[in-house]
Amino acid sequence: MATETQADIELGPIDYIVVEWPASNQPNGEALPLLVDLVDRGLIRILDLAFIHVEDDGTVTGIDINAVGGELSVFEGASTGLIDQDDIDQAGGVLERGSSAALLVYENTWAAPFATSLRKAGAQLVSSGRIPVNAILARLDQLEAGQA
Repeated sequence: MATETQADIELGPIDYIVVEWPASNQPNGEALPLLVDLVDRGLIRILDLAFIHVEDDGTVTGIDINAVGGELSVFEGASTGLIDQDDIDQAGGVLERGSSAALLVYENTWAAPFATSLRKAGAQLVSSGRIPVNAILARLDQLEAGQA
């Protein structure tokens, strides 16, 4: 009987995001149906989700998922333990005082078969990054205006 190695485990790339809402516009759950749709279509799997608030004095506090609004109860208990207090404190350190944020760790399940195949072939990810949407839009505007 063959033993399963780490390369055999079908797992897609894991990403995290921190989304901030300014004090004047707190989270209301409006984007939630779009997140649920990504999960329902099998594109992502939520591993951890936490909401925090940064008090005016800089203190970082957790927000109960049910207090955010929308139907977040579908994600209640979505916690693998990947987000810990250090992560919450680090996120709080880059947020504006009075703001709130969502910390989301998710697997890109759409890429799992591809990533698993690469791992089985001995490949490894050596670099990764994201290009901000605003940078892409600005560059497209420059190209359209004929500014290379």
